[in-house]
Order: sequence, then C-alpha cells, then structure tokens
Amino acid sequence: MVTQQKQTRMKHRLTFTGLAIAAFGLAVAAQPAMAQTKVAMLLPGSINDQSWNAQGYAGLMKIKDSGYQVAYSENVPAADHVEAMRDYARQGYKIVIGHSGRFLSAAQRVGPEFPEVQFVAGAGGGGLGKNVMSIDYDNTHFGCQLGVLAARMSKTGKIAGVYALEGLPNMVAQVGSYRLCAKRIKPDIEVSIIYIKDIEDAAAAKEAAFSLIAGGADFVAGKLNAAQAGLIQAAKEKNVFTTGRSFGHTAIAPENVITNVVEKWADMYAATADSVKAGKLSGDLVMYGYNTPATSGAALQQTAERPYHPAVPATVVAELDTYKKMFATGEMKLAPTKDDARGGK
Repeated sequence: MVTQQKQTRMKHRLTFTGLAIAAFGLAVAAQPAMAQTKVAMLLPGSINDQSWNAQGYAGLMKIKDSGYQVAYSENVPAADHVEAMRDYARQGYKIVIGHSGRFLSAAQRVGPEFPEVQFVAGAGGGGLGKNVMSIDYDNTHFGCQLGVLAARMSKTGKIAGVYALEGLPNMVAQVGSYRLCAKRIKPDIEVSIIYIKDIEDAAAAKEAAFSLIAGGADFVAGKLNAAQAGLIQAAKEKNVFTTGRSFGHTAIAPENVITNVVEKWADMYAATADSVKAGKLSGDLVMYGYNTPATSGAALQQTAERPYHPAVPATVVAELDTYKKMFATGEMKLAPTKDDARGGK
C-alpha cells in the first residue's frame, strides 16, 4: 500500500520548442515516489469556472487520491494542444487526458508517436488505433430529459437554449435530443437555439439569453463552460427557469436553476485510469449513460439532496423517471441529427 504523504501543488514551466507556455499555468500535484502510473490533464479553461473545467479537475483529483501521480495544465490554447500532449508523453506520463473534444485531433496526431501512452479526449467523438480514445456521458439521455422538463414547465409554449461549439458530436446529441423530446411531449412547442462563439464568454451567453427571453422563452437551457454563469444571471434577472452544470450554479440562482446536469467525470476518468493501469489500452469511443452499470456518466441534481427544483410537480418527476428507465432498458434510443440541433427555431 502506498503511504499517504502531505501533497502540494507546484507551479512550474515546461520548455517546448517555439512554445510560450507561461500562459498555461501548469500545476503539478506531488505524489509518493512509489507511484508508478503518471496521469496528466490538459484543460481548455480555468479549474475555478464552477463548470466544465472544474469537473475535469475534480476527476483528476479522484485519480490522485487513488495513488496516481498527476499533473495538469489549464487555459491551454488550441495552438498548443499537440506540443503540450507530446511533452507530457516524453516525460513518462502513461495517461494524457485532454478535457474537451477539442483535444481529439491533437491526440490523434500525437498518439502514433507514443504507442504505449493512453491518450484520452473527454467529450470527444472517436478514437484512433489502439491508444487514442474518447469518453463521454450519453448526452442524448440527459438532453432528452431536459427537453421533457422544459416542455412540461413552460407556460408560454416557448423554450430555448444557449450553447457553443455548434456541430461537435456531444453538442448535436444534447441539443438535438432537447428539441426532439420537447416536441415529443408538445408537438407545437417552439424551441429556439442560439450558439455563441466562445464557450467561456459569460457576457455573450447573457446577451443571447436576454434575446431568447425577450422572444417569449420562459425556460432556457445551456451547456457552456464559464459562460454558463452569464446564462444563469440572465435567467435570474428575468425570473425564468434555466439549467446548470454544478451546485455552484444553483447557488447563483436557487429559484431559477431547475436542475443541473452534474457530470461524473471523476468516475469516468477513474475507470479509464484503472483500465490502463491493468494494461488495457483503448482506441474506442466509450459512452456512459443510464444503460451502463459502472456509472451513468451524469445525473440530474438541483442540489445534493434533490434532483429538481421543488416547483417541478410529482407527475413530471415520475415522467422523467420513466424516460430514465426507458434509456436504461434500451426501449428508448435517440440519434439526433445536425438539423435537430440547428441554431434558430
């Protein structure tokens, strides 16, 4: 058993050829010398965003608590993805995680150079060879439930969403399912979607939400990083329902955040790390949902104590549970298209 020691995070710089890394904010969490497996994570934004990047960091910390040596780089720009992954692999990291589908192309480029390293794209859309994999929760399951919830809770018959990264597979899955299942419940409901350019831009998300609310939407969902806070602020100011991605989002507007899609990246990354430690590399896309026994990949939770805002009627909660069961048994399957996830109405 590895003896637990006091652990500290140390800021340091890596030297890349032609790469200005000072902007990365690289941090390393020291681990006991006996730890054999080293895991590195690259994040597109700040670990303090109370959203996507914070969830990735929490996953890395769960891996650390299991005895792995870990390091991470935050605010990694797209231009530096390849060299950052390559540098970690050169340093002997057995698992290199890019916490976004945007890291997939870099992983596919670097993977063949380091065949004994497992490269992972969180929320990626595919893999390559034997050692470049993507993992994600099944966005169709949770996007559908949000669509049902929005359709049942709307009084105006108009619901909306603010998103980014249009066309990315997991966005197509969630946004498309949101629209499909809302219309499954109420065929005449109006669903309006706006895609902003930057998933971190809270001001742009707030402006987009104001526009949708001005058009009559009284439920505005979203799947953003730091920008999610802007969406929630707009919902709070205009007193409409919205969705979040963490309990921190509920804290911003407890009367307006009707539920959060709390993603279980800690469980998904821990399962991946244990598999690699056991000698199993993967080049697949692994999806977790209500139909996977290891973890559902995500959960709908407004707070730690309850899944939904108290305003959600018991009949609607029962209906949402029915959808959960249908996904678990395979009775319900969705394959949204890009048109289903289109911007506009």
